[in-house]
Amino acid sequence: MISPCKSAERPAGRHDLVFVSPKGWRAMLEPHGELACDPLVLYWAELGWPTIRRRALPSEATGLALGLPLPPSAGKKRLSFLAGRDDIIAVARPPSLRKAHASAPPCWRPTLDRLEELALRHSTPARAFGSLAWQAMTGLDYVTASSDLDLLFETRPETDLDRLVADLAAIEIEAPMRLDGELMRADGAAVNWREFYAGASELLVKSLDGVALLNRDQFISGATGS
Repeated sequence: MISPCKSAERPAGRHDLVFVSPKGWRAMLEPHGELACDPLVLYWAELGWPTIRRRALPSEATGLALGLPLPPSAGKKRLSFLAGRDDIIAVARPPSLRKAHASAPPCWRPTLDRLEELALRHSTPARAFGSLAWQAMTGLDYVTASSDLDLLFETRPETDLDRLVADLAAIEIEAPMRLDGELMRADGAAVNWREFYAGASELLVKSLDGVALLNRDQFISGATGS
C-alpha cells in the first residue's frame, strides 16, 4: 500500500488518492441505497482503501468530488461520491512505477523497467494510474489481457517534452500493451502524451477546473487558458 500524507499538507489534485475517515464513508454511502450494503464497497471502506479525486459536477458545489472504479469482477462500475472536507484524513500521489512493478503481469515488467529508466533519464517522476495502480494498491484483479498501462509523467519547466514523448513512443513499439497517459505540469494541468507526440497545434489541456484548448507553446510555458 502507498504511504499517504496528511490532508492538511496540500489539497488533492487530479489523479490524487484520497483517504476518507470511517465516519466519512458512512456519510458518503448513505445517499446511495444499495451501495451501503455492497460487500466489496463495505470491505473497501473497512480497510480504508483510497478513492480518487475527480472533477466536480456543476451540482457539486460543496465537498470533495471523489471516484471509485471497481474491478472487472464487479462489473467495472465507476462510483461517484461527494465527501465532506473534514472527513478527508490523507492525500497521496498515485503509486510510482517502481511500487507498481511487482503487481504487473510478468510480460509487462521489462517495459516497466525501460519506463523507469526513461523517467530517471529525463528527471521526470513516472506514476501509474488506472488498472495497474488499483491492482497494486488493493491486490484485486484489475489488469486484463486488454488493459492499457496508464502513465502519469510529472514534468518540469525544463523538461524536454518532445524528446520525452519520442522516447516513450519508441518504448511502446516493443511493449506488449498500449501505453496511455498524460504529461502533467506542476500546477496539475495535463495533456495526453499521444496528442502532444502527434504534433497537434492545439492541445486539450485538462485540470480540476475543466478543459481548455491551448497551443503547444502556451502549454509548455505554463499558460492556463483562463
